[in-house]
Amino acid sequence: MSLNYDQAVEKYEPTLGLEVHVELNTKSKMFCSCSTEFGGAPNTQTCPVCLGMPGALPVVNGKAIESTILIGLALNCSIAPFSRFARKNYFYPDMPKNFQTSQYDEPICVNGYLDVEIETDEGVKPFRVEIERVHMEEDTGKSLHVGGATGRIHGADYSLLDYNRAGIPLVEIVTKIVGGTGKYAPQVARAYVTELRDILRSLGVSDVKMEQGSMRCDVNLSLAPIGSGELGTRSETKNVNSLRSVERAVIGEVVRQSNRLEAGERIVQETRHFQEESGQTRSGRSKEQAEDYRYFPEPDLVPVVPDSAWIEELRATLPEKPSTRRARLQEEWSVPAKEMTSLVNAGLLDVVEETITIGADPTRARSWWLGEVSRLANEREVDPTTLITPAQVAEVISLIASGDLTDKLARQVVEGVIAGEGTPAEVISKRGLKVVSDDGALMAAIEAAIASQPDTAERVRGGNIPAAGALIGAVMKATGGQADAAKVRELLLKHLGQGE
Repeated sequence: MSLNYDQAVEKYEPTLGLEVHVELNTKSKMFCSCSTEFGGAPNTQTCPVCLGMPGALPVVNGKAIESTILIGLALNCSIAPFSRFARKNYFYPDMPKNFQTSQYDEPICVNGYLDVEIETDEGVKPFRVEIERVHMEEDTGKSLHVGGATGRIHGADYSLLDYNRAGIPLVEIVTKIVGGTGKYAPQVARAYVTELRDILRSLGVSDVKMEQGSMRCDVNLSLAPIGSGELGTRSETKNVNSLRSVERAVIGEVVRQSNRLEAGERIVQETRHFQEESGQTRSGRSKEQAEDYRYFPEPDLVPVVPDSAWIEELRATLPEKPSTRRARLQEEWSVPAKEMTSLVNAGLLDVVEETITIGADPTRARSWWLGEVSRLANEREVDPTTLITPAQVAEVISLIASGDLTDKLARQVVEGVIAGEGTPAEVISKRGLKVVSDDGALMAAIEAAIASQPDTAERVRGGNIPAAGALIGAVMKATGGQADAAKVRELLLKHLGQGE
């Protein structure tokens, strides 16, 4: 009988190791002036340096060094007074130089940590994830395998190479061994990558779009019998590109490895690839034999020797920690933890805060961004923040509060703004969206509704207040939805002898 996840963690202790690669959002590449803009035509953002042409000399990107130091400081690392680049030699089809310029034994940031919190059976529990190193390197190009059914090299007719990504500044953040998580290993892994993503976003050093590959995670996992005090043989699941997939990859490997151990089979040290459809991993390449990358110091680049005063200047610019900020805003806005999580996961915390800062009610600001704006963005498959500005949302909320718009009319205004019809005021003018608030006009509509539904009106006169809903609906229809429903109800009930 095969073990499920719960059964597996009753017998085996998982140990994690997480390696996160982050593409920095510098305008130029790590060692040349080629553009890093995403989505360019293949091989149009290249030059002799990033293509590894003979005689081409690299020059290190200063902004990339600054961004890496900021990351190290935010992760409580020590910044090395001396670090240098090395050549990592290996054959890879999308690495044009046949070596990667990286950092090896002398990285720029070392010995940090990141604290995360997860929900456990005993309530919220903190976990400290220790960080071994943060180092700089360059990204590889991209292979496109044409033909076949899977889009992978096996079964493809031929492969195309795009070197636009080759040389883009890359930072690798490597944890130390993460143990003691027990059954919560998947949640700890996801919480760590989530918090790390939020920190990087707050620093402004990367767009951290996992779906585009600008942030990706390698998940190392091993199992050993509980209480053995040993470490098992690890697998390395490569390039996991969503928070949910990080969690699922851990679960999948715990189940796979535990069942192999139960069957008396050994775990092979290898890379593996996560499969979104099944939540399982498949074998990649063996890492049973130590690979000799023949590292040696990069002769064409000088060592990195950051001035201590500059480091302290950068430390002074660090923004408020995302976890501290979330706790502060959650208290200020009186928002439930689950809703705050939804805002963070949707990437809407910044725009909601800006909308509230302008003067909008916190509850309405959250509701509009998480509700109507997100719905329209999902229909268009775009980021909600690209459709409408915080100032425009705040203006709509203000018009609702003043009684100039109903919620229904406000939705039409937002649709008009997103459709490019102008500001909220311009949309209201063009579409004639104005609340009918004149008592005379409303009473005329109320009397017409009563005349068309005399039996319903009689039931309301007799004390059946819920029956008034049909009459209110008729008034709203007659006014094109532009009446204030609360005011209609008040006038209607008073007219039928049920008002205060």
